Amino acid sequence: MSTTQVEKLVIVNRVVNSVIAVAVTLVIANVAWGLDTQDVTMEWTEAGKKIAAERVAKWKAKDDMVLVPAGEFVMGSDKKTDRLAYRGETPQRRVYLDAFEIGKYEATALEYLKFVLATNRPPQLDWRYDGGNFQEPMAHHPIMHVSWYDADAYCKWAGKRLPTEAEWEKAARGVDGRLFPWGKEYAGPSRANFGRTGLSGPVRDRPERLLLYPPIISVDKYENAVSPYGLYQSIGNVSEWVADWYDQDYYKTAPDRNPKGPETGTQKAFRGGGWMDSTTTMRVAMRNGTDPNTKINWMGFRCARDVQETAGTTVSELVP
Repeated sequence: MSTTQVEKLVIVNRVVNSVIAVAVTLVIANVAWGLDTQDVTMEWTEAGKKIAAERVAKWKAKDDMVLVPAGEFVMGSDKKTDRLAYRGETPQRRVYLDAFEIGKYEATALEYLKFVLATNRPPQLDWRYDGGNFQEPMAHHPIMHVSWYDADAYCKWAGKRLPTEAEWEKAARGVDGRLFPWGKEYAGPSRANFGRTGLSGPVRDRPERLLLYPPIISVDKYENAVSPYGLYQSIGNVSEWVADWYDQDYYKTAPDRNPKGPETGTQKAFRGGGWMDSTTTMRVAMRNGTDPNTKINWMGFRCARDVQETAGTTVSELVP
């Protein structure tokens, strides 16, 4: 190989390495934007706030609620039937819950926008268009980058509350102890939005997935994967804050009637794997907890509310 050829090869290698370096930097920046968001604050413009007000007045929200009748259900996991079960999911037991209603869908950007405007809050981190608004296709995406306190405040403002862990799990799996909302078959690309792609592992292991796959989808997708009570995407898309303080060993001493979690704690519980999680977390019994101040791009919520039963009226338990 001549000297000239060697020099050309060196130049080509340098160019290729520079391109790779830029691509890696973009990926890292994208991940950082999605995950390191605690101190970022957006601001409305006057025009942006006007657009937002027009949206909440004209666009229809997906805020349907479904009834979960009073009765027992199988809560937690049994290692004999679920080899992926974690310590915090055991022991499995029967739990009685009073009747309640819960969101058919995860709370959406459009629903949360109403709350933001009514309570004079700044725009969300990912509302970066038209003076503080989200792009129109994001209207029915689940709200994310919300702390537990944000989720709790929204539900109370809407005349609702966050569901307990037990309520969330019953609504997601029914009464028969199934592993998934739809039954026994493992989650796949036709049933849930999570980190199961041709790339090996979730996005936290392979950040280049962010360049190839949209992380969030509308809350009304996967009609073939609803729970026995009609919940959409109780696993996948975003994980969901619930009311309880989190204690890994709570199930060992929890009451078997309307459990509400420990009285105190340092972490709040969340349920249902998010878009960046892997197969092991795509199970209705999976539970975890984190600092309630956490705001991240794979955490959202749905609301619940009590049901006042009329005297002499019985709400029968639905059997999936």
